[in-house]
Amino acid sequence: MLRKIKLYGELAKQVGHKEFEDINVANVAEAVSFLINNFPQLESHMASRYYKVITHNEEIGADELHDPIGKSDISFVPVISGSGGNFGKVLLGVALIGLSFTPMGAGLFAGGSGAGLAGGGGLMGATGIYAAGAYGSAALGLIGASLVLSGVSGMLFPVPKMPEFSSEQDPRLSFSFSGTQQTSRAGTPVPIVYGEIFTGSVVISGGVDTEQVQA
Repeated sequence: MLRKIKLYGELAKQVGHKEFEDINVANVAEAVSFLINNFPQLESHMASRYYKVITHNEEIGADELHDPIGKSDISFVPVISGSGGNFGKVLLGVALIGLSFTPMGAGLFAGGSGAGLAGGGGLMGATGIYAAGAYGSAALGLIGASLVLSGVSGMLFPVPKMPEFSSEQDPRLSFSFSGTQQTSRAGTPVPIVYGEIFTGSVVISGGVDTEQVQA
């Protein structure tokens, strides 16, 4: 069955394409096999990251990777740690790769938007059992634990709820950082101290500067 494979975020940047059309794959496992065999750099890139796999507008689990999906497109969406609410819906990349390279393989690239790759030639998938590569036995050995932890990132790194704003806010609340925020409310008297004394500070104002740092 020819179908479209859609990639999002960093995954699309890694291969230089957001989607591939007319790919002859029968299920998600064959789609993963197609991507790994044609773009070997994805193996190490995906291994430690989390993904949602979507078919028929629904997220699928690890036990559905080899299930037929009819005429539906396949979407691979990277999940950022901290997105929250992901229990049972997120797959660790190493498990996704390891489970996909079982006796079911990917088909052939039959044309479409990516036809210009590999010197204008077709992109060929792989068939057979995955028995070699950097993630051979190591990847398969981690599959059991990975499946148990599948979706756990959403539980371990939930997004803090943004507080409702009102005239009186607890200065300790922060939707970005935890812990006490040492900022005084308006109208707090500022003490004048003479001599040496041990005391806590009264912060009149505070701020946080953020910068994006390349990993």
